[in-house]
Amino acid sequence: MTGERGLIARHAGTVLVGQLAVMAFGVTDTIIAGRYSEHALAALSVGAAIFVSVYVSLMGVLQALLPVWAELHGAGRGGEVGRSVRQSLYLAGIAIAVGMVALLLPGGALRWTQVPAEMRGEVEAYLAVLAFALAPSLLFRLFSTLNQSLGKPQLVTWLQLASLVVKLPLSIWFTFGGAGLPAMGLVGCAWATLCVNWAMLGCAVWLLRSSAFYRGYALWERIEPPNWHQIRQFARLGVPGGLAVLVEVTSFTLMALFIARLGTAAAAAHQIASNLLAVAYMMPLSLAIATSARVSFWLGAGDPAKARNACRLGFELAMLCALVYAGAMVALRYELANVYSDNPEVIALAALLLPVVAVYHLADALQTLCVFVLRCYRVTLAPLVIYCAMLWGLGLGGSYLLAYRGLGPWPAMQSPLAFWIMSAGALALTGLLFSALLRWTMQKRAG
Repeated sequence: MTGERGLIARHAGTVLVGQLAVMAFGVTDTIIAGRYSEHALAALSVGAAIFVSVYVSLMGVLQALLPVWAELHGAGRGGEVGRSVRQSLYLAGIAIAVGMVALLLPGGALRWTQVPAEMRGEVEAYLAVLAFALAPSLLFRLFSTLNQSLGKPQLVTWLQLASLVVKLPLSIWFTFGGAGLPAMGLVGCAWATLCVNWAMLGCAVWLLRSSAFYRGYALWERIEPPNWHQIRQFARLGVPGGLAVLVEVTSFTLMALFIARLGTAAAAAHQIASNLLAVAYMMPLSLAIATSARVSFWLGAGDPAKARNACRLGFELAMLCALVYAGAMVALRYELANVYSDNPEVIALAALLLPVVAVYHLADALQTLCVFVLRCYRVTLAPLVIYCAMLWGLGLGGSYLLAYRGLGPWPAMQSPLAFWIMSAGALALTGLLFSALLRWTMQKRAG
């Protein structure tokens, strides 16, 4: 048991370091934009929300393939991994095309959510650059998913750490200008991301070609024509998973867009809370990746008892870490807000949000572990339905009513706090429903 727990913890720790390096892209951009101007920070709140919605949803489609390759690995069928990975490139190509269209044409969403006109131009310029950073980012995610499924995330983590070393100075230089380069403002952060993403993909391709670790998986044989049967199998697993992520993330995105109409201080405070939550999310995400890799490995090896044990250990680690982070978020709420902004109004409002954000994080940790392990058992449609009802219905719909129209005996709050209160409650219910579904699924599989 100790060995399995240690294996999950080491795998998750390695993934976490890499994920935090990538997350630091957003943290540094938020700090840089905040220091550049309050307007740039508010525009980043909207632009980042849209990009994250598109990217994470499509990433969810590709990340959902992890159980497929982990099961092949557990069953000792490494020679079949290469053919499966090559077929996944067709799915990745479709995802890239869809995502680029969404990022290049955001005007409808901005107008529908009544984002102030003075923000739209800067947001659209920011997203136009990131549209061309999407392809390398998603292809690198495929490389990352492959490594995680094989239990070897170290190479990915080293590349992600190296990319941060390049990203930080580039973002500062492009945003503020210098050495003959004019200040670009917020769009400079997007250009830095574009440069770094293509560099990371280039390094990943070189590793796949040169590292001895990958030779047994026959990755570099000629790509076969599309095998639509296999691609449909990928889609049945990945598309519901991606749509579930889309529901979760768009509920978050629409929060940012609806909050934007409350003014720049509210949008900036929400961006601080969102950014801290995104950093917190990296821990349960890393543990979910590591746990699902082990669960799928044991399922592929034909040992469901060890799969259940891996699941239990992953949950214990995730909830312990979530409690520690949530407590720190509450205790240090003013200090954390001050890192992002020197505006007293923004700091006070962000500090008001963070205790509710801490509750949201606890619920997020629970539901994240559940949904990843449910994918190992090929359960994807039920989580999608629950997400739609809870996050879009109760969470976002209830938030909008509480913020702008009043809900039952409560008058309209006219504050971003309304969105966080309702969303945290909806996510907590989601986690409880997922827990019950996972328990039922495992009992059914055991029987």
